[in-house]
Amino acid sequence: MPSRRLSLLLSLSALLFPGLGHSAPLLGFDAQGTEAQLALEARFKAALDGKDQDRWMQRLTAQPHHVGSAAGAEYAAWMKAQFEAWGYDAEIVRYDVSVPVPTVRKLTLTAPERFEARLEEAPLAEDPSTVAPEGLLPPYHAFSAAGDVEAELVFVNYGLKDDYEALARRGIDVEGKIVLAKYGRSWRGIKPKLAAEHGAIGALIYSDPADDGYGQGDTYPAGPYKHETGVQRGSVMDLPLRPGDILTPYAGAREGTPRLALEEVETLTPIPVLPISYADATPLLKALGGEVAPKDWFGQLPFAYHIGPGPAQVRLTLAFRYETVPAYNVLARLPGARQPDQWILRGNHHDGWNHGAADPISGLVALLAEAKALGELAAAGYRLDRTVMYAAWDAEEPGLIGSTEWVEDHAAELRAHLVAYLNTDGNSRGFVNIGGSHSLQRLMNEVAEVTLDPLLNVPVDQRLRAKLRLSKDGEDRQLAGQPELPIEPLGSGSDYSPFLQHLGIASLNTSFGGEGPSGSYHTLYDTYAHYTRFRDPELRYGVALAELNGRATLRLAQAPLLPFEFEGVADAVDRFLNDLEGAAEKQRAAQQTRAARLKDGSYALALDPLAAIAPPTPERPVPYFNFAPLRNAQADLAAAAKRYGELTTEPESLPESLRATLDRRLAQAEAQLTAEDGLPRRPWFRHFLYAPGFYTGYGVKTLPAVREAIEEAQYEQVEGEVARTTARLRALVDHIEGMNALLEAPR
Repeated sequence: MPSRRLSLLLSLSALLFPGLGHSAPLLGFDAQGTEAQLALEARFKAALDGKDQDRWMQRLTAQPHHVGSAAGAEYAAWMKAQFEAWGYDAEIVRYDVSVPVPTVRKLTLTAPERFEARLEEAPLAEDPSTVAPEGLLPPYHAFSAAGDVEAELVFVNYGLKDDYEALARRGIDVEGKIVLAKYGRSWRGIKPKLAAEHGAIGALIYSDPADDGYGQGDTYPAGPYKHETGVQRGSVMDLPLRPGDILTPYAGAREGTPRLALEEVETLTPIPVLPISYADATPLLKALGGEVAPKDWFGQLPFAYHIGPGPAQVRLTLAFRYETVPAYNVLARLPGARQPDQWILRGNHHDGWNHGAADPISGLVALLAEAKALGELAAAGYRLDRTVMYAAWDAEEPGLIGSTEWVEDHAAELRAHLVAYLNTDGNSRGFVNIGGSHSLQRLMNEVAEVTLDPLLNVPVDQRLRAKLRLSKDGEDRQLAGQPELPIEPLGSGSDYSPFLQHLGIASLNTSFGGEGPSGSYHTLYDTYAHYTRFRDPELRYGVALAELNGRATLRLAQAPLLPFEFEGVADAVDRFLNDLEGAAEKQRAAQQTRAARLKDGSYALALDPLAAIAPPTPERPVPYFNFAPLRNAQADLAAAAKRYGELTTEPESLPESLRATLDRRLAQAEAQLTAEDGLPRRPWFRHFLYAPGFYTGYGVKTLPAVREAIEEAQYEQVEGEVARTTARLRALVDHIEGMNALLEAPR
């Protein structure tokens, strides 16, 4: 039950901020159309039932179902049959993709004493699905290099850039060593990538109990947190370079598609890397000598953490067999009545590392609930205006493969017809999370105003605002009072990436979270029992997720004029520019401080006295950059966006032919922010407003071409990337002004 304090706060929010509630008309509708739309959404909501989701989750988590598995194929066929029973045209689209199968996994501490790592997760009698399941994938990292390496061990904290800088200040080099890093604070694939760049020959990654174990609370099965033998599997494909099938870049992995040789693949991790449990990591950490690690590197294992190198020495042996396996995407279509050539696509993947209850089935059952409810409306005679499609993607876990292959295979068709893509990738309970294209920000704010939190019975946006008002962060508190809550920009890590960042199609990613602990993530213990006990009992937030996305889908399908707007985009660009300018100034100030310390010899008196062992070399000065072209483009974007909003306040009064023309242009607006030659070093990523960071993986970099040139001290590239990014903003301005001209033309 919610606390009395929070309930009172949420009740007061409507009084304190009376403008936060929904106000008609909805974006893309007039007042009369709004009334009809909300009535339709009420019928949709009434058809949602958590018992459906619970039943489907039990079925879809009964067996491990990774790409290429018999269970994965069975589940795809079952979903196709469900869609057809609900009135959809459904098909299974197959791609033949290359994935590694581990054949050897060995980790041995060879000095100063001998220890053979178990590399297995313990079956638990309290959760029968963990006991000898057929088809289980062992703990490993997909697309790790194979190898047999032995070397001294070095503890590198989280294995991030700052950690290697701290090691260098201590005179510690990982060249020729094997590193041990903690999970967390970046995507897993960045850790071996950075280790290899620093000369390491192997990497191990473990979950420290401070981050994901008994340091957080009771461990499974007594509580939700990571069991001592639990291991986070996952891909270490170089996703910031390019997702998808490793052998068929830029093309669908169909029969007859030319394929690279394995030695030509760019996206494999260059060194062997293996995930291990904190039970297996404990003897390795205890065997390390050398300096005591900085206090903020300590976890919660019951001993002092040392850095090494040595005397701990380990041998890591990994071998893989690459297999070509079928990936089965399930696509279902409900043709539109008025504009069937405009498509709304809703997707979630269906493959899991094992049982996959939280990831991905909790999101998939919400998608199925939406599809069933829309099917019931269609069976009752209600035809949607635009075509609505549902997708259950395969092979997401190894590297967004199923969705990427489909997008690359159908790129021209999708550019011509797809209006928006709405993604989920698992769910939990708590606060609403919305990320995506800022042209959809107002749509999602309006949807969040009428979607109720299932426990507190208040709109989910009000609950989120209450959380922000309680935050210690001043920026969060300021956001809480704004008329619109900004949605988050998207990096990577799920199936929206090929749609948004490769094709430039407006996209969303949504979930609930913050209160359901994720200690089961990618482990043997991500089961139905764990999920329904600790994450979302009775799948109440599964129903809320279905409602949230179902309302958004219905509005995109039914609005007389597509519910896009661009003031949210202009505001986002303004925030991104403020952040970029602030980051450049911080980088310059920090560099000046380091230079001053080095010059006057006071570096040894810094908070880190061991830094005097290896003082830094003088750095290249951070110059002052000219962001005026971006600022001017942002100002013009804000003006054009405001004018578009003023001209479309009564969309249903516009001639139908004009609305059809505007719809086509609205669907193409996001693509104006992309360039065919893509971002520096990674042309597959074409979006100049959002991209995953080259050294963050999942984490987003906004204005990425400019930002990363500055962060990586490629200062000579900044002016050119400012010009390229400005050109993309100018293309969007011209696109909006073209629509404004159509709206202002005599008729």
